[in-house]
Amino acid sequence: MKRFWKDVAVVTSADGHAITLDGRPVRTPGRLPLAMPHAALAEAIADEWRAVTEKIDPRAMPLTGLANVAIERIAADPLPFIANLAAYAESDLLCYRAEAPEALVARQAAAWDPLIDWAQRRYDIHVEVVSGIIHRAQPPQTLSRLADALAARSAYALAGLSPIVTITGSLIAALALIEGAADADTVWRAAQVDEDWQVEKWGDDDLAIATRTAHRADFDAGVRFLGLLAIVGT
Repeated sequence: MKRFWKDVAVVTSADGHAITLDGRPVRTPGRLPLAMPHAALAEAIADEWRAVTEKIDPRAMPLTGLANVAIERIAADPLPFIANLAAYAESDLLCYRAEAPEALVARQAAAWDPLIDWAQRRYDIHVEVVSGIIHRAQPPQTLSRLADALAARSAYALAGLSPIVTITGSLIAALALIEGAADADTVWRAAQVDEDWQVEKWGDDDLAIATRTAHRADFDAGVRFLGLLAIVGT
């Protein structure tokens, strides 16, 4: 769609902070009003619309995309979305360690053990950690309590968490971020331990660099989205 508007504004009402184009409210792809619960988030989304030059590029508007997810996919029925994110606890990245070499084992432990320890204290759970890739089931109580931690969050918080969980492969790391137990760079570095090791040993290539750059952009968009909700620092 080409740009057809001149003015972008945020209009505040009892229903929230809505983005308008030439006075007309922006709607999601499903025709629901694009209205935010926080003014800062609405202004940031409005800036994405202001930045459009000739044609809309969804990749350049990640906050708008996450808001659409919150409004259309989560708000009306959050349970399926919560279940999809909670499933990452069953095979959390942090729980599967290399058997060798020792240097990689130590690097994983240094990055991942503090996050595991935090989760066990925070949620009063036990987290199974295994060497190798053979699946080991987590205790049912662990899965239940981590799912409950998600269920306590708003549709907008869940939308912001989604790229962080899916890109890192770790629900525990994402929860540590949203609860202030780890900052964004710490979580990103933890998620990249294995990949960084491979790059150090075998080098990088253009496709891998492009993929990692795209993933980091999506990760950062989720972090910024949460920050604009005043949930995590930016």
